Amino acid sequence: MSWGKYKLADVCNSIADGDHQPPPKADSGIPFVTISNITNNNKFDLTDTMFVPQEYYDGLDDKKKARIGDILYSVVGSFGIPVFMNEEQKFVFQRHIAILRPDREKIVPEFLFYTMLNRDFYMKADAVALGAAQRTISLTALRGIEIEIPPYKMQEKIVNILKPFDDIIENNQKQLKLLEEAAQRLYKEWFVDLRFPGYEKYDIVDGVPEGWKKEKLVDLCDVQYGYAFDGTLFNNKGNGTPIIRIRNIPPGITGDYTPENADDQYRVQNGEIIVGMDGEFHINSWCGETSYLVQRTCCIRPYDKAIHGWLLWAIRDPIKYFEKTVVGATVSHLGKKHIDTIELLRAPNKMYEPFDVYFKKRQLLLNQNRKLIEMRDRLLPKLMGGEIVV
Repeated sequence: MSWGKYKLADVCNSIADGDHQPPPKADSGIPFVTISNITNNNKFDLTDTMFVPQEYYDGLDDKKKARIGDILYSVVGSFGIPVFMNEEQKFVFQRHIAILRPDREKIVPEFLFYTMLNRDFYMKADAVALGAAQRTISLTALRGIEIEIPPYKMQEKIVNILKPFDDIIENNQKQLKLLEEAAQRLYKEWFVDLRFPGYEKYDIVDGVPEGWKKEKLVDLCDVQYGYAFDGTLFNNKGNGTPIIRIRNIPPGITGDYTPENADDQYRVQNGEIIVGMDGEFHINSWCGETSYLVQRTCCIRPYDKAIHGWLLWAIRDPIKYFEKTVVGATVSHLGKKHIDTIELLRAPNKMYEPFDVYFKKRQLLLNQNRKLIEMRDRLLPKLMGGEIVV
């Protein structure tokens, strides 16, 4: 059975983008998402967003409201990231994200998603994108990209091969969310509310339990700041050593590389804690391969390994405080002067053991997801290129 070539516009009922003007802000209502809300399994994470009023959302054109089966696609900056909508989610987005509504009579929506996830599609998009520092693909260019499509039944078979990978990844993401919530609750109970096991027996002096003490983060850890690589050499073609840029912190993996070399102190290992220092100060543990740390990111390495897992949750409140209070000319910057002021509550080492368990379970799930994504992405070009016959 033969494959045919079609432009995206030929297999979609509509290809649009979000509003070109900043929407009104609200304290609650409908989430307002950006590219930074896209997770490493190509989903939107709506747990940390701004909001717009319900009436603003209600007034949007229907083709700008995501439905089940739609595909959202980043078209500015970190362009080329598709998200498949497999559940109802109300949110608002701006023009840096496009929304494609597949024509279900011509193409299986999931098949179009996997086509856009394939590196071959990314290279086609990259070829028509404009700009150097801020790569942008116009809607006109996006609509004109040609893709190869097999008969409908074959599309369904290909989807049935690839979808189980995403189902497992999504289940792992749900487990990760539960782990995060449990660890955050425990941290608050023990280290904020001071309701740790046996707390009744301890005297509290100046807000600190007897035997505990406040210590500076920089006295507990080596804070390694990123290296000033030549950004013009960054590439996504696998040329050189993997790098960690701010955009790589939320997913915990990278597709960016540099041919430059730097000292070993700038190499981040799987499981180390990393922080973004511009805009949104993202915090995560690295789950990719050993990678160089790029300027405007930092890696936090505890001198005492017993507190490593605990640190992931301990640094969140102070760093998120700076995210809300530090003001920049165009974007907020987290600096060494801010990190040097962070104080944490040092407790006996036994208090850190549950957090170590949470951290190891979390890292295991993150690494599983990375391997599943790698397996799926190795299959993609073979299925899409007809190398594997279905």
